[in-house]
Amino acid sequence: MPLSTTLAPSSAQAQLGNTDKSPTRGKDVVVQSRETGDVVPNRTQPTGQEAAKAKPFAHFVAGGIGGMTAATLTSPLDVLKTRLQSDFYQAQLQALRASHPPAPTSSSVVSLTRSAAMHFSETFQILRSIHVHEGWRALFKGLGPNLIGVVPARAINFYVYGNGKRILSEYFDYRHAEDTPMGIHLTAAAIAGIATGTATNPIWLVKTRLQLDKSLAEHGKGRQYRNSWDCIKQTVRHEGVRGLYKGLSASYLGVTESALQWVMYEQMKMWLARRDIAKKEDPAHEYTTSDAVELWGGRIAAAGAAKLVAAAVTYPHEVVRTRLRQAPTVSVGNGKVEMKYTGLVQCFKTVWKEEGMVALYGGLTPHLLRVVPSAAIMFGMYEFILRVFGTTS
Repeated sequence: MPLSTTLAPSSAQAQLGNTDKSPTRGKDVVVQSRETGDVVPNRTQPTGQEAAKAKPFAHFVAGGIGGMTAATLTSPLDVLKTRLQSDFYQAQLQALRASHPPAPTSSSVVSLTRSAAMHFSETFQILRSIHVHEGWRALFKGLGPNLIGVVPARAINFYVYGNGKRILSEYFDYRHAEDTPMGIHLTAAAIAGIATGTATNPIWLVKTRLQLDKSLAEHGKGRQYRNSWDCIKQTVRHEGVRGLYKGLSASYLGVTESALQWVMYEQMKMWLARRDIAKKEDPAHEYTTSDAVELWGGRIAAAGAAKLVAAAVTYPHEVVRTRLRQAPTVSVGNGKVEMKYTGLVQCFKTVWKEEGMVALYGGLTPHLLRVVPSAAIMFGMYEFILRVFGTTS
């Protein structure tokens, strides 16, 4: 189809056939078909002031600060979640349930409601028990290694995702956020998840083992690890460097959660943006501060809602990842022991066979209580810091 290049007129000029060729409007060049008269935007790479808004390291800093803030505020529930995922605390809960069996009921709705209520009750009982018997400091045990893991993990994730989305959008000529398809978000999220998991897996392994080290002390065996560095040395000594990457396959499986969360968040944010634009363009509506607050509140709620759905759907991988990092052993006779879990699939099968499907959701309540507000705090801080840097997500 033969094409000719003209300058983009205003709507009034378009109706009058005016084709003003003022050089000051060179950014609005359009491509017009001589045969059909259809006019479409000529997508060009952003230049000048538009390109200056792209600040790659703003995503790195904003992600790190957001992750640090969220991790600090939700640390007690992170400690609780990790303990509920472990073999030791699952055994305690099973003994507690066996000593206080619920009354039989014929209604599945009543049974489900009772199970949910019991789950919440057990969750907060253990949280209170930690505070009473170990002190409030125990609620923040592992926060140091956690922050060492969270800050680079979130910084890397937001950096790779934010810049990956921008690069892919530019490559495929999607110049406006509202035009960006779901596939761009999904691809950028998957790449970010893989990069983050690979870079930070040793840190999460150390954090998990330190948090679960208390179970050994309660059995009179004493602490196995003195500190984070000692945990690293013992792991490398007994399991090799590969031991630092136990649970990595489950982390890669967890990319599905990260990707689902990002895609849902972006879709909800785009809907909020279109709604906000419609308000601004409505001559009958006076745009006020309350509208801006509503937009930001909507984004924070969108981050929490996206995390809620993504975490609930993909939660079993969290349990498997914790079990693999915990690295429990079983006796095989003659004083010899071997690793109980040897791989991702084998761990899934073993947990399902020995403890049932319910064990794959052990710690779900404190996990959701932690990650939902954590996501809202983190994404809210991320968006705010980007604004401070003079850019957007």
